[in-house]
Amino acid sequence: MNLLLFIQDGFSENMPAQLPEIQEIKMNIWDLALKGGWLMIPIFLLLFVAVAIFLERMLVVNKAKKEDVTFMNRIKDYIHEGKIDSALNLCRVENTPYSRMIEKGISRLGRPMNDILVTIENEGNIEVAKLEKGFIWLATTAGGAPMLGFLGTVTGMVRAFFDMANAGSNVDITLLSSGIYEALVTTVAGLIVGIIALFAYNYLVSRVGGVISKMETRTMEFMDLLNEPTN
Repeated sequence: MNLLLFIQDGFSENMPAQLPEIQEIKMNIWDLALKGGWLMIPIFLLLFVAVAIFLERMLVVNKAKKEDVTFMNRIKDYIHEGKIDSALNLCRVENTPYSRMIEKGISRLGRPMNDILVTIENEGNIEVAKLEKGFIWLATTAGGAPMLGFLGTVTGMVRAFFDMANAGSNVDITLLSSGIYEALVTTVAGLIVGIIALFAYNYLVSRVGGVISKMETRTMEFMDLLNEPTN
């Protein structure tokens, strides 16, 4: 028992009175972004542009996807009854890409079928171009943001080695930290923005593809309507 007390007393005498406290370093996203240097500015601008285009295009595509299931039946009835003006007015009220295509076709009634089809297809190309407006910026962001991030990696490492060379034999890790921060933060930021833009672009492309499919279906229905034998 005495031996145990002796060991405990000796151990407590050799222990320091108080262990030094480890300071916890906290950093928020804003502080981390500042470490990336000036290249974070164009990366954030690309992110803002990509988000703005995505939200705006989503509103346009959702509006284009709305559909009146009775539209083609009503167009068929109007044409068979000879109410061309009513059919044109219905297309204007519907105000969707496929309704504008049908409106162009109705306005060419009386001409050869091939001329009507070409007119509808031309209008369809215009409508698709309207839907895809701004897509080039999403594609540019998807490819450009990671490249800006890699550029930051190169400039950051160049800066780190430059500081190391100027320090000579007095190299300190804190001296290199700013360059390494710039190299890593810009890379991460560029990849994140590029991934967001890529997913947004592909999602919008798939949504527009659904609208195009609907436009093609309505075109075929309209052409079949015109080819129906009259009683």
